[in-house]
Amino acid sequence: MNQKQQDRDKISNKEKAVSFLKQVASGQVREAYTNYVSSNFLHHNPYFRGDADSLMFAMEENASENPDKSFEVKLAIEEGDYVAVHSHVKQSPEDLGAAVVHIFRFQDSRIVELWDLGQPVPENSPNENGIF
Repeated sequence: MNQKQQDRDKISNKEKAVSFLKQVASGQVREAYTNYVSSNFLHHNPYFRGDADSLMFAMEENASENPDKSFEVKLAIEEGDYVAVHSHVKQSPEDLGAAVVHIFRFQDSRIVELWDLGQPVPENSPNENGIF
């Protein structure tokens, strides 16, 4: 095991999940997969096949089409092998964005499963507390 891998294994799964999402959002998709995703990864995004490559290619395409994307973590929670990250994702600066929750399952310090759920930020809402 190289030093970079040893250092990665010392950080919490919560930190790994957040780092993965930040790398993906910044366009460093393949690096994020290399750093954090297991070879037996599967996901539950209903718009793509459930394998790692299908989601990775979609993430790369999104990053290419939205170079000014912003990603802000609002909350990250770790419990056992699971991590949930609630974030605000904007595809462009003028976009209101979406509230997104990513749920990760880790095994042997690597991401083996991922769920993602999103809700657009409404332009007008009767809720004075806001979406975040």
